[in-house]
Amino acid sequence: MTRRKHQFFLHNADSENVIEVGKPLYKTIKGRWRTDYFHNDNPIVLELACGKGEYTVGLGSAFPDRNFIGVDIKGDRIARGSKIAQRLGLANVGFLRTDINYIQEFFAAGEVNEIWITFPDPQPRPKQEKHRLTHPRFLAIYKQLLKPGGTLHLKTDSPELFAYSLEQVRSVGCQDIQSTTDLYQSSLNQIHLGIKTKYEQLFFDKGFTINYLQCKMGAIL
Repeated sequence: MTRRKHQFFLHNADSENVIEVGKPLYKTIKGRWRTDYFHNDNPIVLELACGKGEYTVGLGSAFPDRNFIGVDIKGDRIARGSKIAQRLGLANVGFLRTDINYIQEFFAAGEVNEIWITFPDPQPRPKQEKHRLTHPRFLAIYKQLLKPGGTLHLKTDSPELFAYSLEQVRSVGCQDIQSTTDLYQSSLNQIHLGIKTKYEQLFFDKGFTINYLQCKMGAIL
């Protein structure tokens, strides 16, 4: 481990806005995010595979009356988002360090209002399909965690992942599906408030179009 990574992990261990293995809330937070962490009754929004937390922090800044949680397994990435949220004084932003495969261990059924998936690994090979974050097994989990009528958002630069995802949300009965293959030229552009991750900005500057979809979920399968 490099010295810089070690410093990131030390930061996470000392930071109240990061929940990870070894901290008391890690084992008790399920179903208690509002009472034990945020101490309010505001809606909860997740960003899955949040990376450095740019979107989590951006949304937290824009919507102080909502609670935002960035989820990622990479501690060094989460530390960067944690530091920015602390610097901005965002008490409505937190980070959970865990594998998304185990997300049900940290959120109760119906505890979440919205889920954002921003530029996930497209897992392009056929044998990787089960790892795509819009695979039916993940969609089933999201439906359970979201309150009835909760919203799922996806942003990706991958046309293949986007087409696959659109097919999957239709197949599981999601409602009110809205989508575009060119977000910044679409009326749906206002939904994401112009917030761009580092890689999204790189894609955009190179002329790539951004695919986006949202749909209503929340009925337990």
